[in-house]
Amino acid sequence: MSKSKIEQELFKSLIKKEAIVLVPPPKIKLVSSWTHPGGGTVAHINLTNLLNENGYDCTFYGPHEWHLDKCKSGTLDQCMLGPADILISHFIQVPDAARVKKHIIYCHEKDVWPLKKVSLAQYDLIVFVSNSQKEWHGVNHPSVVIPPLVRKVNWTNPNNRVAGVVGSVDENKQTHISIKRALSDGYEKVLLFGQINDTPYFEEYVQMWVTSGHATLMGHEDDPKALYGQVSEVYHSSLSETYGLVEAECRLSGIPFNGESNGQAILEKEEILERWKKVLNL
Repeated sequence: MSKSKIEQELFKSLIKKEAIVLVPPPKIKLVSSWTHPGGGTVAHINLTNLLNENGYDCTFYGPHEWHLDKCKSGTLDQCMLGPADILISHFIQVPDAARVKKHIIYCHEKDVWPLKKVSLAQYDLIVFVSNSQKEWHGVNHPSVVIPPLVRKVNWTNPNNRVAGVVGSVDENKQTHISIKRALSDGYEKVLLFGQINDTPYFEEYVQMWVTSGHATLMGHEDDPKALYGQVSEVYHSSLSETYGLVEAECRLSGIPFNGESNGQAILEKEEILERWKKVLNL
């Protein structure tokens, strides 16, 4: 009998005698109250795929349907938590959190969910997306900074005198300011890529530019190459960013970005994976 076969038989006999206890790897469950298109949802999808691609079982659960065909995923009612699970929660209170092995809060927000007003007792750790965001919250709780994955886009300048504004149409993003700046810089048209999340703001500040033909509502575009390939420059006028995924994508891809820099770090996916493995104890 060969050495490898002897080792296999010995391993089997030890299992039968219960000398070795096989502990299955933990299941990672990422739960969010928002799974419509947006930078946070994209970050969660990318993290879920990154973990699964490297052999770690991760499922992303949420109330909306946009994420369902983009990663291992499910709806909120399908998320059953057990004592061996690792839970990553975003922008949501999870009543069963006490039953999990480890609970991490993944924070992508600032003033819409200030952590000083959240009871942090149930969380083992906070994961922020940038140092500036962590400093803004200023909470005394164990935490780390792990930037999201940034996709590099194969971009060719169409030289078409068309500018783009990428992100939700709302007061914080100041979409109308980006439109005005692009037009004053000589662009003939501005394409707005993103959902209208603030109807009163849209009607008062943005609708006039759409009606006049200076701006066009494009909705959300899943394909980054198709999105950026239609514009010669991207404008951004957000009042507050926690990371700034659009800026990071533009910087990484060589796309002209016109807006205030958030100074975010762009990490390789290997480094991001190692940081998550450390906090998840994988």
